[in-house]
Amino acid sequence: MTYAQIAAALPKNAVTAIDNLPFPKIASGKVREIFDLGDALLLTASDRLSAFDVILPDGIPGKGIVLTQMSNWWFAQTQGLIANHLLPDQPGEFARRGIKDRDLQLRSMIVRKLTPLTIECVARGYLIGSGWSSYQKTGEVCGIKLPSGLRQADRLAAPIFTPTTKAPKGQHDEPINDAQAAAIIGQKLYDQVKALSLQLYQFGHDRAKKAGMILADTKFEFGTDATGKLILIDEVLTPDSSRYWPADSYAPNQSPPSYDKQFVRDHLVAIKWNQSPPAPRLPVEVITRTQEKYLAALKNLIG
Repeated sequence: MTYAQIAAALPKNAVTAIDNLPFPKIASGKVREIFDLGDALLLTASDRLSAFDVILPDGIPGKGIVLTQMSNWWFAQTQGLIANHLLPDQPGEFARRGIKDRDLQLRSMIVRKLTPLTIECVARGYLIGSGWSSYQKTGEVCGIKLPSGLRQADRLAAPIFTPTTKAPKGQHDEPINDAQAAAIIGQKLYDQVKALSLQLYQFGHDRAKKAGMILADTKFEFGTDATGKLILIDEVLTPDSSRYWPADSYAPNQSPPSYDKQFVRDHLVAIKWNQSPPAPRLPVEVITRTQEKYLAALKNLIG
């Protein structure tokens, strides 16, 4: 789909609940709902928004559509590097299963049933976020010693792989080092996902650069099939799983503006919310500006 087609298809009101489908719901995350289709899964992205691991009462209209369509675009770009979980011919799959609602189609993927790895795979090219916090305290990120004197948002000499645990909903993922991650999934598989994550990050960084953006860091998820083959799953290189900055305004020694929900986080910090449920309602202008950020990232990439 073109950017114009996607933007025109966004709903006026946020879709925060996805129910009443004729398929069993087997999982519900912060953003996605997973339904069992028997021989496959239906992965549907709502417009829900979480901040500080709390789901907010207001969603961002069309956010789930943007995330799904951007993931689909990146899956197509990266299929030469690694297989992904999408079943071929998505329109045909929707038709075969009687999924006719256009909004549901645009925010959904029909994917293979796989076994997800029990770690999150994070690749970083810049020192920001939790990586910056860790560096300030210890000079390390996930056990990786970094040179002294680095500034916030500095570009690293080479991208680093910083895995985390995969925490249950409502809990925080915890950073772990190479040895801890290898102990969880096995050394051979760990070596594979580390190499692939760094390769995918570099690919995404180079493509984002052509679109006038910097991919500062990103999180990948992988699964395995019955033969043990590694497959890229979930979402990929979206503003929810990645930190994109506008290249023309990037400067170190600050937290650069980003194409994601940072605008919401900044608002919640400014009103001194205690980061515990219940979360406050969002002003209309914050919702609108956040939607504009997601759409801007999509437009930069696919034009």
